[in-house]
Amino acid sequence: MVISTILNFIYPPPPSLFTTAMSVVTAASQANAGLSEARGVHLQYSKFTLAANKKVPSRTGMLVLYSPAFLAGLASFAIFPGGGLRFLVLRSAISLHFFKRILEVLFVHKFSGGMGVDSMVLVSFSYFLSTATLIYSQHLSQGLPNPPVDLVYPGIALFLVGMAGNLYHHILLSRLRQEGDGEYRIPTGGLFGRVICPHYFFEAIEFVGISFIAQTVYSCSWTLGVLFYFLGRSHATRRWYTSKFEDFPEDVKALIPYIF
Repeated sequence: MVISTILNFIYPPPPSLFTTAMSVVTAASQANAGLSEARGVHLQYSKFTLAANKKVPSRTGMLVLYSPAFLAGLASFAIFPGGGLRFLVLRSAISLHFFKRILEVLFVHKFSGGMGVDSMVLVSFSYFLSTATLIYSQHLSQGLPNPPVDLVYPGIALFLVGMAGNLYHHILLSRLRQEGDGEYRIPTGGLFGRVICPHYFFEAIEFVGISFIAQTVYSCSWTLGVLFYFLGRSHATRRWYTSKFEDFPEDVKALIPYIF
């Protein structure tokens, strides 16, 4: 009964050992990364970059993070032509997400430090592999019975809301300092009065939207893993702010307003 209920919302798993393995590996690795963040073992970017690590300039590192995944999204239109509305919307959403991130790196974010090379390579490869697997999994679902409950249009709505909210809070963060200014301040405006990482909150909404659009086992596994990572990273970020600022508001949560 549980499986039949789940299959109302997702495609049957395709007969692919690769996508099955990736569903497990992606969720487990992201969850482990989130747990590591909560324990104080951080990916080396933003405020958690260690001075002793081999680094590249943050802007360069961020471009390396997002560009391969963006190119994978673009390439998918040539590699898998056609495929119907759902496949078109999915590839467009993924490509748009990473294109937006690249534009933010170039024109919105203010950088002052560096990014650890190891973290840069790891995260860039993770984004690329996840994007390619998400698209490939959708390709394998072509011809399978459609889920009885169609979530494409709710997914589009969630994706657009998440993307707009993420951009808005990135702009608020960018206004806190000038390029090269290494001093951190408590963010204000928007949902910063409720959570310290509203940009993660809205990015999570984006990814839930993408999983609604795709409705595949892998998309759900990927989104679940990202949510675990955001929980750990936002918890670590809140802990960092409370250690640096004595006047940090106690009622400001990490990721989810009023809850966590």
